[in-house]
Amino acid sequence: MVPSFHPWWCVDDKTSHGGHVAVSNCPFLAYNRAMHTVIVSAPLPGTAVARLTTAGHRVIQGDQPGGLGHEGIIRVLRDHPDTSALIPLVSDRVDARVLDAGPSLRIVANYGVGIDNLDLVELKRRGIVATNTPGVLTEATADFAMALILDACRNVSRGDRLVRAGLWKGWSPTQLLGPRVTGSTLGIVGFGRIGQAVAARARGFSMRVLYSDPIRVSPQIEKDLQATYLSLGDLLAQSDIVSLHCPSTDSTRGLMNETRLRQMRPGSVLVNTGRGTCVEEAALAKLLKEGHLAAAGLDVYEREPMIHQELLDLPNVVLAPHLGSADLPAREGMAELSVSSVIAVLAGNEPAHRVA
Repeated sequence: MVPSFHPWWCVDDKTSHGGHVAVSNCPFLAYNRAMHTVIVSAPLPGTAVARLTTAGHRVIQGDQPGGLGHEGIIRVLRDHPDTSALIPLVSDRVDARVLDAGPSLRIVANYGVGIDNLDLVELKRRGIVATNTPGVLTEATADFAMALILDACRNVSRGDRLVRAGLWKGWSPTQLLGPRVTGSTLGIVGFGRIGQAVAARARGFSMRVLYSDPIRVSPQIEKDLQATYLSLGDLLAQSDIVSLHCPSTDSTRGLMNETRLRQMRPGSVLVNTGRGTCVEEAALAKLLKEGHLAAAGLDVYEREPMIHQELLDLPNVVLAPHLGSADLPAREGMAELSVSSVIAVLAGNEPAHRVA
């Protein structure tokens, strides 16, 4: 019998106790010999997880919004070595220790588009399928990138803090002046789905759009989005606002270091909704304090969830808690993709969005 304080439960519509059921109480254990055990790191939005039980699988699900975490997943896998599938959050590291604890794993279906939490080399070596959830979060993340651009430039959060602190003394001609967004030059670093979606939104603000990416898009896409391809150095030098949409790879880790940040136009703004490891936060804080950069808007962090103390102390930085994909359709869509991948693999089929 699993004690009530365990950070996971078996999802079972037939037998429940306040929504939490001990694993040994699941009636599927008695009659479904063909079922597989699936671990889901955290409660997910929507009804996707219920599809797993409908398909005849046994679900063990974490009850904390932040997920089971690396060590928690290892503990659950050791308690349930027959587990066939794992749905981790992007904050859950899946490495050799996790895979050692799950000798029966057939698929790791990452809940998110980022895969830097997965040891893909080890997954491939062991023949374990890995998938992610691209596409469904494109619009939500692009919306949020524009929100950060507007907030960082127009001091929305900063003004909110001023009012709430009782420090606002009324309208002033010089209060919280920021750079104009409409008609400015936007440099997009990383021109995949999300970068292109941001470019489409920028057109509504009459922005000149520049982009840099290891792979240049087709002339038709450039024409449709009115986007100009430049080297990274030229883009940084010409942009009023730089928006990062890079994956976390060896080549992008520390991409925006002090040297590159200094290449940005004086008084420009940096926004990052890509991966936190792309920006050296100490260097960013230094250039913001110096006044070389006017502002920054960050949704991801170098050592997330830890944030460099100097950034926390700066008034001209908007700090968001990784909200890029946080609209309901996106998060529900991510759950549907993860669950669909698990169901496909456990049925002997090829999943969509395979990364290993």
